[in-house]
Amino acid sequence: MAISIRTTTDGIDFHAVAQLLSFWGLSNENAETQQKIFSHSYAVAFLFENDKLIGTGRALSDGISQAAIYNLALAEAYCGQGLEKRLLDALLEQVIGCNVILYTHPKWIGLYEHWGFSKMKTGYALYTNEDEFREEGFI
Repeated sequence: MAISIRTTTDGIDFHAVAQLLSFWGLSNENAETQQKIFSHSYAVAFLFENDKLIGTGRALSDGISQAAIYNLALAEAYCGQGLEKRLLDALLEQVIGCNVILYTHPKWIGLYEHWGFSKMKTGYALYTNEDEFREEGFI
């Protein structure tokens, strides 16, 4: 299996990105919107097996002190092989020196604690569709 990571949005199939994020319930935005979202992010990471997109993630940051990771997702067939950590590390390498928060689906909290992230005691959110996020367990 030839695994590679790309840290640019050039040549990315955003239909595949949209499908992957939708599968895990992380975003329902279409390919065009995903391209805008990722293009406006400070850091991106895309994981490939040969030419097939199998993982994605992005970070917002000031590049100096603070960063937030979003949309970290790996195709289901590749889970449990250590590839999730490679994807996360590719993002963390782009925000070295920053405090990092990670936004994820509630069912994945334990995974990130295993990788050194600590659950925060403070934090607030203002959602555009609060009822949906309550149903999913985010708040």
